[in-house]
Amino acid sequence: MPPLNQRPALAVLSTLFPSAPEPVAGIFIKERMFRVARHLPVTVISPQPWFPLLSLVRRFRPNYRPERARFEQMDGIEVHRPRFFALPGVGRQFDAFAIALAVRGLLGRLKREGRADILDVHFGYPDGYAGHLLAKWLKLPYLITVRGKEERLSRQPPLRERMQRALRGAHRVISVSSSLRDVAMGLGAAPEQAIFVGNGIDLDKFYPVPRDGARRSLGIPDDAQVLVSVGGIGERKGFHRVIECLPALVKAHPKLLLLIVGGPSPEGDWTERLRQQVDALGLQSHVRFLGPLPPDGLRVPLSASDLFVLATSYEGWANVFLEAMACRLPVVSTLVGGNAEVVCRGDLGILVPFGEPAALQDAIARALSMTWDRDAIRRHAEENTWDQRVEMLLRIFRAVDEEARAAPVSAGAAAAK
Repeated sequence: MPPLNQRPALAVLSTLFPSAPEPVAGIFIKERMFRVARHLPVTVISPQPWFPLLSLVRRFRPNYRPERARFEQMDGIEVHRPRFFALPGVGRQFDAFAIALAVRGLLGRLKREGRADILDVHFGYPDGYAGHLLAKWLKLPYLITVRGKEERLSRQPPLRERMQRALRGAHRVISVSSSLRDVAMGLGAAPEQAIFVGNGIDLDKFYPVPRDGARRSLGIPDDAQVLVSVGGIGERKGFHRVIECLPALVKAHPKLLLLIVGGPSPEGDWTERLRQQVDALGLQSHVRFLGPLPPDGLRVPLSASDLFVLATSYEGWANVFLEAMACRLPVVSTLVGGNAEVVCRGDLGILVPFGEPAALQDAIARALSMTWDRDAIRRHAEENTWDQRVEMLLRIFRAVDEEARAAPVSAGAAAAK
Protein backbone atom coordinates (compact mmCIF):
# COMPACT_ATOMS: atom_id res chain seq x y z
CA MET A 1 0.00 0.00 0.00
CA PRO A 2 1.38 3.48 -0.85
CA PRO A 3 2.63 5.56 2.11
CA LEU A 4 0.03 7.91 3.58
CA ASN A 5 1.74 10.92 1.99
CA GLN A 6 1.10 9.29 -1.40
CA ARG A 7 -2.52 8.42 -0.67
CA PRO A 8 -4.96 8.12 -2.19
CA ALA A 9 -4.13 5.88 -5.13
CA LEU A 10 -6.50 6.70 -7.98
CA ALA A 11 -8.07 4.42 -10.57
CA VAL A 12 -9.26 6.61 -13.44
CA LEU A 13 -12.26 5.23 -15.35
CA SER A 14 -13.07 6.75 -18.76
CA THR A 15 -14.11 5.22 -22.06
CA LEU A 16 -12.60 8.28 -23.75
CA PHE A 17 -8.82 8.48 -23.50
CA PRO A 18 -5.97 9.10 -25.97
CA SER A 19 -4.57 6.16 -27.92
CA ALA A 20 -2.36 5.66 -30.97
CA PRO A 21 -5.26 5.72 -33.50
CA GLU A 22 -6.99 8.63 -31.69
CA PRO A 23 -4.24 10.65 -29.98
CA VAL A 24 -6.41 13.64 -29.03
CA ALA A 25 -9.57 11.78 -27.97
CA GLY A 26 -10.08 12.67 -24.33
CA ILE A 27 -6.80 14.60 -24.23
CA PHE A 28 -8.29 16.89 -21.57
CA ILE A 29 -8.61 13.90 -19.21
CA LYS A 30 -5.01 12.88 -19.80
CA GLU A 31 -3.79 16.45 -19.33
CA ARG A 32 -5.55 16.69 -15.98
CA MET A 33 -4.92 13.27 -14.50
CA PHE A 34 -1.32 12.87 -15.63
CA ARG A 35 -0.58 16.12 -13.78
CA VAL A 36 -2.32 14.72 -10.71
CA ALA A 37 -0.08 11.65 -11.18
CA ARG A 38 2.94 13.79 -10.32
CA HIS A 39 1.57 13.85 -6.77
CA LEU A 40 -0.54 10.69 -6.36
CA PRO A 41 -0.43 7.14 -7.81
CA VAL A 42 -2.69 6.88 -10.89
CA THR A 43 -3.80 3.93 -13.03
CA VAL A 44 -6.05 4.47 -16.05
CA ILE A 45 -8.83 2.08 -17.07
CA SER A 46 -10.32 2.96 -20.45
CA PRO A 47 -12.89 0.29 -21.47
CA GLN A 48 -13.35 -0.19 -25.21
CA PRO A 49 -16.50 -1.39 -27.00
CA TRP A 50 -16.23 -4.73 -28.81
CA PHE A 51 -18.37 -7.32 -30.54
CA PRO A 52 -17.44 -10.46 -32.52
CA LEU A 53 -17.97 -9.07 -36.05
CA LEU A 54 -16.09 -5.84 -35.49
CA SER A 55 -13.35 -6.72 -37.98
CA LEU A 56 -15.99 -7.30 -40.67
CA VAL A 57 -17.55 -3.88 -40.08
CA ARG A 58 -14.12 -2.25 -40.38
CA ARG A 59 -13.82 -3.55 -43.95
CA PHE A 60 -16.56 -1.09 -44.90
CA ARG A 61 -15.84 1.56 -42.25
CA PRO A 62 -12.07 1.48 -41.59
CA ASN A 63 -12.17 4.04 -38.77
CA TYR A 64 -15.02 2.40 -36.87
CA ARG A 65 -14.02 1.64 -33.27
CA PRO A 66 -10.29 1.54 -34.12
CA GLU A 67 -8.16 -1.14 -32.53
CA ARG A 68 -6.28 0.09 -29.48
CA ALA A 69 -3.57 -1.56 -27.42
CA ARG A 70 -5.12 -3.56 -24.60
CA PHE A 71 -2.37 -2.35 -22.28
CA GLU A 72 0.41 0.21 -22.49
CA GLN A 73 2.65 2.41 -20.38
CA MET A 74 1.96 6.03 -21.26
CA ASP A 75 4.40 8.52 -19.72
CA GLY A 76 5.15 5.86 -17.12
CA ILE A 77 1.48 5.37 -16.20
CA GLU A 78 -0.41 2.13 -16.79
CA VAL A 79 -3.32 2.38 -19.22
CA HIS A 80 -5.60 -0.67 -19.32
CA ARG A 81 -8.21 -1.04 -22.06
CA PRO A 82 -10.46 -4.01 -21.22
CA ARG A 83 -13.11 -4.81 -23.82
CA PHE A 84 -16.82 -4.68 -23.09
CA PHE A 85 -19.57 -6.16 -25.25
CA ALA A 86 -21.44 -3.47 -27.20
CA LEU A 87 -23.52 -4.11 -30.30
CA PRO A 88 -23.63 -1.16 -32.72
CA GLY A 89 -26.92 0.50 -33.47
CA VAL A 90 -28.87 -0.75 -30.44
CA GLY A 91 -28.47 2.25 -28.15
CA ARG A 92 -26.37 2.63 -25.03
CA GLN A 93 -28.75 1.36 -22.39
CA PHE A 94 -26.63 -1.71 -21.60
CA ASP A 95 -23.16 -0.15 -21.90
CA ALA A 96 -22.74 0.82 -18.26
CA PHE A 97 -23.49 -2.67 -16.95
CA ALA A 98 -21.23 -4.24 -19.60
CA ILE A 99 -18.41 -1.85 -18.65
CA ALA A 100 -18.78 -2.64 -14.96
CA LEU A 101 -18.58 -6.38 -15.64
CA ALA A 102 -15.52 -5.94 -17.87
CA VAL A 103 -13.70 -3.78 -15.30
CA ARG A 104 -14.63 -5.53 -12.04
CA GLY A 105 -11.80 -8.07 -11.97
CA LEU A 106 -9.09 -5.56 -12.87
CA LEU A 107 -10.32 -2.94 -10.41
CA GLY A 108 -10.63 -5.53 -7.67
CA ARG A 109 -7.01 -6.54 -8.21
CA LEU A 110 -5.87 -2.92 -8.13
CA LYS A 111 -7.72 -2.43 -4.85
CA ARG A 112 -6.12 -5.51 -3.30
CA GLU A 113 -2.69 -4.26 -4.37
CA GLY A 114 -3.32 -0.87 -2.73
CA ARG A 115 -3.51 0.86 -6.11
CA ALA A 116 -7.16 1.91 -6.03
CA ASP A 117 -8.27 3.84 -2.96
CA ILE A 118 -10.65 6.01 -5.02
CA LEU A 119 -12.39 5.49 -8.34
CA ASP A 120 -12.16 8.69 -10.41
CA VAL A 121 -14.85 8.53 -13.12
CA HIS A 122 -15.26 10.83 -16.13
CA PHE A 123 -18.67 11.51 -17.74
CA GLY A 124 -22.05 10.83 -16.18
CA TYR A 125 -22.95 7.99 -18.56
CA PRO A 126 -22.07 5.26 -19.32
CA ASP A 127 -18.92 5.69 -17.21
CA GLY A 128 -20.67 7.30 -14.24
CA TYR A 129 -23.23 4.56 -13.77
CA ALA A 130 -20.59 1.89 -14.35
CA GLY A 131 -18.54 3.55 -11.62
CA HIS A 132 -21.59 3.58 -9.34
CA LEU A 133 -21.97 -0.19 -9.78
CA LEU A 134 -18.27 -0.89 -9.31
CA ALA A 135 -18.12 1.23 -6.15
CA LYS A 136 -21.09 -0.64 -4.74
CA TRP A 137 -19.62 -4.06 -5.57
CA LEU A 138 -16.07 -3.31 -4.40
CA LYS A 139 -16.86 -0.84 -1.59
CA LEU A 140 -14.84 2.02 -3.01
CA PRO A 141 -15.49 5.75 -2.78
CA TYR A 142 -15.95 7.35 -6.19
CA LEU A 143 -16.08 10.73 -7.85
CA ILE A 144 -17.67 11.70 -11.16
CA THR A 145 -16.54 14.55 -13.39
CA VAL A 146 -19.32 15.82 -15.64
CA ARG A 147 -17.97 17.20 -18.90
CA GLY A 148 -20.83 18.31 -21.13
CA LYS A 149 -22.78 15.46 -22.67
CA GLU A 150 -24.82 14.78 -19.54
CA GLU A 151 -27.50 17.35 -20.35
CA ARG A 152 -28.12 15.80 -23.78
CA LEU A 153 -28.15 12.23 -22.46
CA SER A 154 -30.51 13.18 -19.65
CA ARG A 155 -33.28 13.66 -22.21
CA GLN A 156 -33.44 9.86 -22.53
CA PRO A 157 -35.45 8.65 -19.49
CA PRO A 158 -33.57 5.36 -18.87
CA LEU A 159 -30.18 7.09 -19.02
CA ARG A 160 -31.39 10.01 -16.92
CA GLU A 161 -32.45 7.66 -14.14
CA ARG A 162 -29.07 5.92 -14.12
CA MET A 163 -27.16 9.19 -14.12
CA GLN A 164 -29.30 10.38 -11.22
CA ARG A 165 -28.38 7.29 -9.21
CA ALA A 166 -24.70 7.67 -10.05
CA LEU A 167 -24.56 11.38 -9.19
CA ARG A 168 -26.51 10.97 -5.96
CA GLY A 169 -24.16 8.19 -4.84
CA ALA A 170 -20.87 9.92 -5.71
CA HIS A 171 -18.74 11.23 -2.86
CA ARG A 172 -18.01 14.30 -5.01
CA VAL A 173 -19.25 15.53 -8.38
CA ILE A 174 -16.73 17.71 -10.19
CA SER A 175 -17.97 19.91 -13.03
CA VAL A 176 -15.71 21.63 -15.54
CA SER A 177 -17.98 24.71 -15.62
CA SER A 178 -20.48 26.37 -13.30
CA SER A 179 -23.27 25.74 -15.79
CA LEU A 180 -22.50 22.02 -15.67
CA ARG A 181 -22.58 22.14 -11.88
CA ASP A 182 -26.17 23.33 -12.22
CA VAL A 183 -26.89 20.44 -14.60
CA ALA A 184 -25.38 17.96 -12.13
CA MET A 185 -27.44 19.31 -9.24
CA GLY A 186 -30.54 19.16 -11.42
CA LEU A 187 -29.78 15.46 -11.86
CA GLY A 188 -29.49 14.83 -8.14
CA ALA A 189 -25.95 15.79 -7.10
CA ALA A 190 -25.97 17.25 -3.58
CA PRO A 191 -24.99 20.96 -3.67
CA GLU A 192 -22.39 20.49 -0.92
CA GLN A 193 -20.73 17.69 -2.93
CA ALA A 194 -20.85 19.45 -6.33
CA ILE A 195 -17.63 21.33 -7.04
CA PHE A 196 -16.55 23.42 -10.04
CA VAL A 197 -13.00 22.79 -11.23
CA GLY A 198 -12.37 24.07 -14.74
CA ASN A 199 -9.85 22.72 -17.20
CA GLY A 200 -6.48 24.41 -17.44
CA ILE A 201 -3.94 25.52 -20.00
CA ASP A 202 -0.41 24.22 -20.58
CA LEU A 203 1.61 27.35 -21.27
CA ASP A 204 4.65 25.27 -22.20
CA LYS A 205 2.73 24.04 -25.26
CA PHE A 206 0.57 27.05 -26.08
CA TYR A 207 2.35 30.33 -26.68
CA PRO A 208 2.60 32.68 -29.66
CA VAL A 209 5.35 32.21 -32.19
CA PRO A 210 6.31 34.96 -34.68
CA ARG A 211 3.39 35.47 -37.01
CA ASP A 212 5.51 35.95 -40.14
CA GLY A 213 7.30 32.66 -39.62
CA ALA A 214 4.08 30.83 -38.81
CA ARG A 215 2.47 32.12 -41.99
CA ARG A 216 5.48 31.25 -44.12
CA SER A 217 5.49 27.70 -42.80
CA LEU A 218 1.84 27.32 -43.86
CA GLY A 219 2.18 29.21 -47.14
CA ILE A 220 -0.20 31.97 -46.08
CA PRO A 221 0.22 35.47 -47.58
CA ASP A 222 1.13 38.27 -45.18
CA ASP A 223 -1.93 40.31 -46.14
CA ALA A 224 -4.51 37.52 -45.66
CA GLN A 225 -7.12 37.74 -42.93
CA VAL A 226 -7.09 34.35 -41.26
CA LEU A 227 -9.75 32.55 -39.24
CA VAL A 228 -8.92 29.29 -37.50
CA SER A 229 -11.24 26.62 -36.08
CA VAL A 230 -10.01 23.58 -34.16
CA GLY A 231 -11.72 20.39 -33.01
CA GLY A 232 -12.91 16.92 -33.91
CA ILE A 233 -14.49 16.98 -37.36
CA GLY A 234 -18.04 16.15 -36.30
CA GLU A 235 -21.38 17.93 -36.47
CA ARG A 236 -21.25 19.41 -32.96
CA LYS A 237 -18.19 21.58 -33.49
CA GLY A 238 -19.95 23.48 -36.28
CA PHE A 239 -17.29 23.88 -38.97
CA HIS A 240 -20.14 23.76 -41.52
CA ARG A 241 -21.79 26.68 -39.78
CA VAL A 242 -18.63 28.78 -40.16
CA ILE A 243 -18.24 27.77 -43.82
CA GLU A 244 -21.86 28.81 -44.40
CA CYS A 245 -20.92 32.38 -43.39
CA LEU A 246 -17.91 32.66 -45.68
CA PRO A 247 -19.50 33.69 -49.03
CA ALA A 248 -20.84 36.93 -47.56
CA LEU A 249 -17.68 37.55 -45.55
CA VAL A 250 -15.43 37.02 -48.57
CA LYS A 251 -17.26 39.79 -50.42
CA ALA A 252 -16.10 42.27 -47.77
CA HIS A 253 -12.78 40.52 -47.10
CA PRO A 254 -11.51 39.08 -50.42
CA LYS A 255 -8.33 37.70 -48.84
CA LEU A 256 -10.15 35.86 -46.07
CA LEU A 257 -8.89 32.35 -45.29
CA LEU A 258 -10.33 29.73 -42.92
CA LEU A 259 -8.01 27.10 -41.45
CA ILE A 260 -9.74 23.94 -40.20
CA VAL A 261 -7.61 21.89 -37.83
CA GLY A 262 -8.81 18.46 -36.74
CA GLY A 263 -9.60 14.93 -37.78
CA PRO A 264 -12.20 12.23 -37.19
CA SER A 265 -13.60 12.15 -33.67
CA PRO A 266 -15.57 9.59 -31.63
CA GLU A 267 -18.62 11.65 -32.58
CA GLY A 268 -18.08 11.12 -36.30
CA ASP A 269 -16.16 12.33 -39.34
CA TRP A 270 -17.62 15.14 -41.41
CA THR A 271 -14.47 15.81 -43.43
CA GLU A 272 -15.88 14.73 -46.79
CA ARG A 273 -19.15 16.53 -46.13
CA LEU A 274 -17.27 19.73 -45.36
CA ARG A 275 -15.16 19.42 -48.50
CA GLN A 276 -18.32 19.01 -50.55
CA GLN A 277 -19.78 22.11 -48.92
CA VAL A 278 -16.64 24.10 -49.73
CA ASP A 279 -16.79 22.94 -53.36
CA ALA A 280 -20.49 23.71 -53.69
CA LEU A 281 -19.94 27.27 -52.40
CA GLY A 282 -16.86 27.83 -54.57
CA LEU A 283 -14.64 28.47 -51.55
CA GLN A 284 -11.70 26.26 -52.49
CA SER A 285 -9.22 29.17 -52.26
CA HIS A 286 -10.65 30.34 -48.93
CA VAL A 287 -10.65 27.12 -46.85
CA ARG A 288 -7.75 24.86 -45.94
CA PHE A 289 -7.99 21.55 -44.13
CA LEU A 290 -4.83 21.07 -42.08
CA GLY A 291 -5.88 17.73 -40.59
CA PRO A 292 -5.23 16.70 -36.98
CA LEU A 293 -2.24 18.19 -35.19
CA PRO A 294 -0.65 17.27 -31.85
CA PRO A 295 -1.24 19.80 -29.06
CA ASP A 296 2.25 21.25 -29.33
CA GLY A 297 1.75 21.71 -33.09
CA LEU A 298 -1.34 23.89 -32.74
CA ARG A 299 0.56 27.04 -31.85
CA VAL A 300 1.68 27.48 -35.47
CA PRO A 301 -1.78 27.80 -37.11
CA LEU A 302 -3.04 29.69 -34.04
CA SER A 303 -0.16 32.16 -34.25
CA ALA A 304 -0.69 32.54 -37.99
CA SER A 305 -4.32 33.56 -37.52
CA ASP A 306 -6.22 36.72 -36.64
CA LEU A 307 -9.31 35.21 -35.04
CA PHE A 308 -10.46 31.92 -33.52
CA VAL A 309 -13.99 30.78 -34.45
CA LEU A 310 -15.97 27.82 -33.13
CA ALA A 311 -19.70 27.57 -33.97
CA THR A 312 -20.28 24.72 -31.54
CA SER A 313 -23.67 23.45 -30.40
CA TYR A 314 -22.38 22.57 -26.94
CA GLU A 315 -19.25 22.69 -24.79
CA GLY A 316 -18.67 22.01 -21.12
CA TRP A 317 -15.43 23.97 -20.80
CA ALA A 318 -13.73 24.49 -24.15
CA ASN A 319 -10.01 24.27 -23.48
CA VAL A 320 -9.39 25.21 -27.07
CA PHE A 321 -10.51 28.77 -26.24
CA LEU A 322 -7.73 29.10 -23.67
CA GLU A 323 -5.28 27.55 -26.12
CA ALA A 324 -6.23 30.17 -28.72
CA MET A 325 -6.04 32.97 -26.14
CA ALA A 326 -2.60 31.76 -25.07
CA CYS A 327 -1.58 32.48 -28.67
CA ARG A 328 -3.18 35.96 -28.38
CA LEU A 329 -6.30 35.23 -30.40
CA PRO A 330 -9.75 36.68 -29.66
CA VAL A 331 -12.62 34.20 -29.87
CA VAL A 332 -15.94 34.20 -31.67
CA SER A 333 -18.23 31.40 -30.57
CA THR A 334 -21.73 30.47 -29.49
CA LEU A 335 -23.52 31.22 -26.24
CA VAL A 336 -23.88 27.58 -25.12
CA GLY A 337 -22.73 25.46 -22.19
CA GLY A 338 -19.79 26.94 -20.33
CA ASN A 339 -18.54 29.15 -23.18
CA ALA A 340 -19.45 32.37 -21.36
CA GLU A 341 -17.32 31.24 -18.42
CA VAL A 342 -14.20 31.02 -20.60
CA VAL A 343 -14.95 33.96 -22.92
CA CYS A 344 -16.06 35.91 -19.86
CA ARG A 345 -15.35 39.47 -20.98
CA GLY A 346 -15.95 41.53 -24.09
CA ASP A 347 -12.22 42.14 -24.55
CA LEU A 348 -11.67 38.40 -25.01
CA GLY A 349 -14.15 37.79 -27.82
CA ILE A 350 -17.77 37.76 -28.94
CA LEU A 351 -20.44 35.15 -28.17
CA VAL A 352 -23.64 34.86 -30.21
CA PRO A 353 -26.82 32.80 -29.80
CA PHE A 354 -26.55 29.32 -31.27
CA GLY A 355 -28.44 28.69 -34.52
CA GLU A 356 -28.39 32.28 -35.76
CA PRO A 357 -26.16 32.38 -38.87
CA ALA A 358 -26.61 36.13 -39.37
CA ALA A 359 -25.42 36.83 -35.83
CA LEU A 360 -22.39 34.57 -36.29
CA GLN A 361 -21.52 36.22 -39.59
CA ASP A 362 -21.87 39.70 -38.08
CA ALA A 363 -19.71 38.75 -35.08
CA ILE A 364 -16.91 37.46 -37.31
CA ALA A 365 -17.06 40.63 -39.42
CA ARG A 366 -16.97 42.87 -36.34
CA ALA A 367 -14.15 40.90 -34.74
CA LEU A 368 -12.04 41.19 -37.90
CA SER A 369 -12.47 44.96 -37.89
CA MET A 370 -11.78 45.50 -34.18
CA THR A 371 -8.49 46.35 -32.50
CA TRP A 372 -7.87 43.81 -29.75
CA ASP A 373 -5.59 44.05 -26.74
CA ARG A 374 -3.85 40.77 -27.47
CA ASP A 375 -1.59 41.03 -24.43
CA ALA A 376 -4.69 41.13 -22.21
CA ILE A 377 -6.03 38.06 -24.01
CA ARG A 378 -2.79 36.22 -23.32
CA ARG A 379 -2.90 37.27 -19.66
CA HIS A 380 -6.37 35.71 -19.31
CA ALA A 381 -4.95 32.37 -20.46
CA GLU A 382 -2.09 32.74 -17.98
CA GLU A 383 -4.65 33.06 -15.17
CA ASN A 384 -6.05 29.61 -15.95
CA THR A 385 -3.12 27.20 -15.67
CA TRP A 386 -3.27 23.50 -14.84
CA ASP A 387 -1.20 24.06 -11.68
CA GLN A 388 -4.09 25.99 -10.10
CA ARG A 389 -6.59 23.27 -11.04
CA VAL A 390 -4.41 20.41 -9.78
CA GLU A 391 -4.08 21.98 -6.33
CA MET A 392 -7.87 22.00 -6.05
CA LEU A 393 -8.14 18.40 -7.24
CA LEU A 394 -5.53 17.13 -4.77
CA ARG A 395 -7.49 18.69 -1.91
CA ILE A 396 -10.66 16.99 -3.13
CA PHE A 397 -9.08 13.54 -3.53
CA ARG A 398 -7.41 13.70 -0.12
CA ALA A 399 -10.61 14.85 1.58
CA VAL A 400 -12.57 11.94 0.08
CA ASP A 401 -9.86 9.49 1.13
CA GLU A 402 -9.90 10.80 4.70
CA GLU A 403 -13.68 10.51 4.84
CA ALA A 404 -13.58 6.94 3.52
CA ARG A 405 -10.88 5.86 5.98
CA ALA A 406 -12.68 7.50 8.88
CA ALA A 407 -15.91 5.67 8.04
CA PRO A 408 -14.90 2.66 5.90
CA VAL A 409 -18.38 1.14 5.87
CA SER A 410 -19.71 4.26 4.18
CA ALA A 411 -17.17 3.95 1.35
CA GLY A 412 -19.67 1.79 -0.47
CA ALA A 413 -22.76 3.10 1.30
CA ALA A 414 -23.01 6.25 -0.76
CA ALA A 415 -22.89 4.18 -3.93
CA ALA A 416 -25.80 2.09 -2.72
CA LYS A 417 -28.18 5.04 -2.49
